[in-house]
Amino acid sequence: MNKAEVLVIDDEEQIRKLLRITLQANGYVVAESATGADGLVMAGNHPPDLIMLDLGLPDKNGLTVLRELRQWYTGAIIILSVENDETIIVEALDLGANDYLSKPFRTGELLARIRSAIRSIAQEDELETILLAGDLEIDLANRIVKKAGVVVKLTPTEFNLLTLLVRNHGKVLTHQHLLRTVWGPGFINQPQYLRVFVAQIRKKIETDPNRPVHLMTESGFGYRFITSLDGNA
Repeated sequence: MNKAEVLVIDDEEQIRKLLRITLQANGYVVAESATGADGLVMAGNHPPDLIMLDLGLPDKNGLTVLRELRQWYTGAIIILSVENDETIIVEALDLGANDYLSKPFRTGELLARIRSAIRSIAQEDELETILLAGDLEIDLANRIVKKAGVVVKLTPTEFNLLTLLVRNHGKVLTHQHLLRTVWGPGFINQPQYLRVFVAQIRKKIETDPNRPVHLMTESGFGYRFITSLDGNA
C-alpha cells in the first residue's frame, strides 16, 4: 500500500468525494478542506506529502493560498483548474506549483501526475547527480550526457537548460521561468531562444526529434522533462 498523504483543498463536494474515493482505492491517505483558510491550518498542523489545490476557493484566492503555502511548505502541490486559464496556470507554476490538472480530469492521468510529483520531490531531497532516462545517462555533477553509451556534445547553454529541466523532471517549467533562470530577467519575453535551444537539444538526445519522448512541450505553458519512471504524466 502507498501510504503517502494527500490534502485536497477544494470547495466542490463532488470533486472531493471523487478524489477521496479514487485516492483511497489506490492506497493514499486523504484529508479534505473546503476552504483555503482551513486548508492552510490543516497543512500547517500535519504537512501532507502532496496538496491538491483548487484555484476557485470561496474564501481566499487559490494563488494567494499557493503563495502562503510556498513560504514554508516544501512538498508537492498540484493545481486544480476548471477554467484552464493559461495566464493563471502559468502564474501558479511560477509561484511554485509542481503541476496542474484541468477539470474534469481522467483518473489515470490524475494518479500519474500525483506519482510523478511526489517522486520528483523525493528525488530532489536525495540530491541525485546521475539520472537515467531510457538510453540517456545524464551526469549532472560532471556535466556529461550519454546516449546509448556515446557522449553527447552540448554547448554550455544547452547543458544548463537541460540540467534545469532534468532536476525538475516530471514538473512543468514555464517559458518565463526557463528564460529567467538560464538567460536572465531581460530575456523573459524572448521565447524564440527557448524554441531554438529545445530543438537543438532534441536533435542530440531524442531518437526521433519530431516525436520526443523526454523533452516534452506543454503547449502554451512551457516544457517538461520525462524519464521512463515519470511516464507520460
